[in-house]
Amino acid sequence: MSMKRLLLLLKPFAVSPQPSHTHPQVLHFLNNRHKVHHDSINFCQEILRKKSVEWKAVLRNNLTEPINDVDLVVTIGGDGTLLQASHLMDDKIPVLGVNSDPTRIDEVYINSVVLVLILVEQFSGEFDATRSTGHLCAATVENFEQVLDDILEGQIISSELTRIMISVNALRLSTYALNDILVAHPCPASLSRFSFRITKDDRPCSRLVNCRSSGLRVSTAAGSTAAMHSAGGFPMPILSRELQYMVREPISPMAVSDFTHGLIKHDQKMSATWTCRKGVIYIDGSHINFTIQDGDIVEISSQAPSLKVFLPHHLLQLEKM
Repeated sequence: MSMKRLLLLLKPFAVSPQPSHTHPQVLHFLNNRHKVHHDSINFCQEILRKKSVEWKAVLRNNLTEPINDVDLVVTIGGDGTLLQASHLMDDKIPVLGVNSDPTRIDEVYINSVVLVLILVEQFSGEFDATRSTGHLCAATVENFEQVLDDILEGQIISSELTRIMISVNALRLSTYALNDILVAHPCPASLSRFSFRITKDDRPCSRLVNCRSSGLRVSTAAGSTAAMHSAGGFPMPILSRELQYMVREPISPMAVSDFTHGLIKHDQKMSATWTCRKGVIYIDGSHINFTIQDGDIVEISSQAPSLKVFLPHHLLQLEKM
């Protein structure tokens, strides 16, 4: 497919310290992050000006309508910017992520010995000092032009990543999750009560599991290296069409330990009944959420339209191993 129309979706520029942050190394670090991101955007735009394509740049926070009428979306930021783009995309337009502020090898030791100690001891919790992970980003400024040329010339193709479809009382939610969803009480200190089972063609594939816990997390393969992995889950092959689920911090875990963590196959779905007065479904973090209430039935599956993503080479190599 000829790609002539591109949308450049940009992470906002602001990485500003609070007025109380006066330590020179902290200020230098934050100012450097701002400059690196700003320079990355300018660099990518200069590259695009040399290509025979039409393009426009939009800050991600200014984009609220579904993305269409373009052939390729290029996100400049990190995984958060790509995630935000995915919520407005169908399965027709591919996306290329550019990590604008990757961690540099030469600063790892500096951060661990000097800067991180300062941030932890003096400024813990006041701001985020980490650089971008860019797990799904196939490009940086170092290789952006080469990757872009390969895409425009059809030398590389996008991969299809599984997303999560959620329905509440048989009504499909408008947003698909690329990483994961969390179903929980809106107060983190409150108990979440629910029951669930796995079904196929409306026939049960598992026993009914009654849970009292701090919630239910379901992740895609792309999201299995994030919160799911941190909670004790396992990384999945990036192109897997299965979903991984985990009941968070179950009470009396021994009673249902074999059923609190597992997989939902592509032709299956999870049907969960919420039995708390309040509940929330969080999609890919906290910014997109839907409220639920006692008696609501939440259905979760991988039947959402996939997302076409140009993946980093190392992720595709892992898929072949």
